Amino acid sequence: MKKIILMGRSECGKTTLTQALKGDVIHYHKTQYINHYDVVIDTPGEYAENAALAKALALYTYEADVVGLLLSATEPYSLYPPCVTACCNRPVIGIVTQIDHEGGNPERAHNWLALAGCNPIFHVSSYTGEGIWQILNYLREPGDVLSWESEEEAERPRTVLSDKYGAL
Repeated sequence: MKKIILMGRSECGKTTLTQALKGDVIHYHKTQYINHYDVVIDTPGEYAENAALAKALALYTYEADVVGLLLSATEPYSLYPPCVTACCNRPVIGIVTQIDHEGGNPERAHNWLALAGCNPIFHVSSYTGEGIWQILNYLREPGDVLSWESEEEAERPRTVLSDKYGAL
C-alpha cells in the first residue's frame, strides 16, 4: 500500500479516518503529535492551523507517497488556498469527511478541495464505512490483497469505474 499523510483542521476527522482505514473500533483520541502507522501518517490539526507549525507538515510529506487534504462537510470555510497542491511534489487527494452529518454540505467541501487542486476527491463517513474502500483501493499497489478479497481476485485485471465525483 502507498503511505498517505492526512492533513486538516482540528476535529475534521483525520484520526477517526485513520481508525476506519485500519479497521479499528472508532473512538475519540486527540492527536497531540505526528503518529506513524504502517500506511498512514496522522497529524495534529494545529499543524495545519498554525503557520509556524505548518513547516513540519512539509517535512513529513517526504515520508509519504500521497498527501490527503481533509475537509469536513460541516466546515464553514476552507483552510486551503486555491491551487495549493501545486507546491507539493506528491499526488494530493481530497477527502470530504463527515458526509453523513445532518448539518453538513459535502458538495461545498468537494468544491473547495477541487479549487485547492485535489484530484481525486473522496467522500467518506468513517462511522458508516462509506467511501473507505475507495481510498484503500486508491492506495493499493500491484500485489496488495485487501481484506475483502481473495488472492485470486487481487491478481485479476480490473475495470475502472467512476462515480459522479470521478473517484472510485
